[in-house]
Amino acid sequence: MSLEPTAVPRRGADRAIYTWAALAAVLIVFAGFARTYYLKGVFGSPALPGLLHLHGLVMTSWFILFVVQVRLAAVKRVDLHRRLGWLGAFLAVLVLSVGTITAITAARLGHSPGPPPLVFMTIPLGDMVVFAVLMGLGLGYREQPAVHKRIMLLASLSLLTAAIARIPLEFIRTAGLPLYFGLLDLCLLTCVAIDTAKHRRLHPALGWGFFFIFASQVIRFLLAGTPQWLRFAAWLTG
Repeated sequence: MSLEPTAVPRRGADRAIYTWAALAAVLIVFAGFARTYYLKGVFGSPALPGLLHLHGLVMTSWFILFVVQVRLAAVKRVDLHRRLGWLGAFLAVLVLSVGTITAITAARLGHSPGPPPLVFMTIPLGDMVVFAVLMGLGLGYREQPAVHKRIMLLASLSLLTAAIARIPLEFIRTAGLPLYFGLLDLCLLTCVAIDTAKHRRLHPALGWGFFFIFASQVIRFLLAGTPQWLRFAAWLTG
């Protein structure tokens, strides 16, 4: 089934969505990890092991590249956008591999922003699965810009759950998984709503993409804390 709508999209009408979404994603990542990573010297946070520094570098690089790619497309430098796409593919592999190892290691060491570590591990590992699927689709549809850009937007925003969970606000810290997912969904739905309003229709890539992310959240929420998941998580971290 094609994700490309039959109607011709209005070129340039939604460039601001991607710019603001990319900048908002960078701010969320910074807010979530400022105390423990970006400004750890200011807050006197404990020293980080090499793996977490690598994870922080990879994720920071991904979101910086996300902003750069969005702006290149906005100013019609498609040639540079395509060249940097190879760097994006390489970074995506690093995001998946380093992110997975980091999630398992953090749970093994008992690290979590609130929920029990083995329960919380459903978030980062689920994020990796969602990101892998969306990235694969995004690369597959790279010759269809209207589809490609929307899937890549969702793929990047789907990585924000762990950052949201670490934003140092008490109501976020104590709320747990439902609020983490809910705040991410709010970010996603804001982009979907603006895009839909501008084009006067829901683009299939956004509709199916959001449904996929939401379904993954429901599965993770239902799975987290079950004996089956805890046995699997214990095996992964053992």
